[in-house]
Amino acid sequence: MRLRQFEALIRRAVEEIPDEFLAIMEQGNVDVQARRRPTKRQLRDAGLGPDETLLGLYEGVPLTDRGGYDPALPDVITIFQYPIEEICETEEEVVAQVRQTVVHEVAHYFGITDVELEAWGLG
Repeated sequence: MRLRQFEALIRRAVEEIPDEFLAIMEQGNVDVQARRRPTKRQLRDAGLGPDETLLGLYEGVPLTDRGGYDPALPDVITIFQYPIEEICETEEEVVAQVRQTVVHEVAHYFGITDVELEAWGLG
């Protein structure tokens, strides 16, 4: 799939987020973007090795940890195209995985941990 098509899937997934959450994200200066693959630094920072899979990544300070935090740079949510395509067999699976990955990373922005997401069946 072309990167432009993948970006459209991400935009659609973001548009499905409830308006009240989108408003908070817009005020918080969150950038959601697509990249082909994670960098070595992103894998390392996520605690993963070069052969491990990273579908998405939230980089920033979660709302629950901010206190007096004044964001100079935007928080960034990156969704990685090739790893998602590698674990999916159909375009429908890619669409569903993009949606799930966007929700997962947005949850991290709101301070929800992987443990909590797993407990809710969203891990």
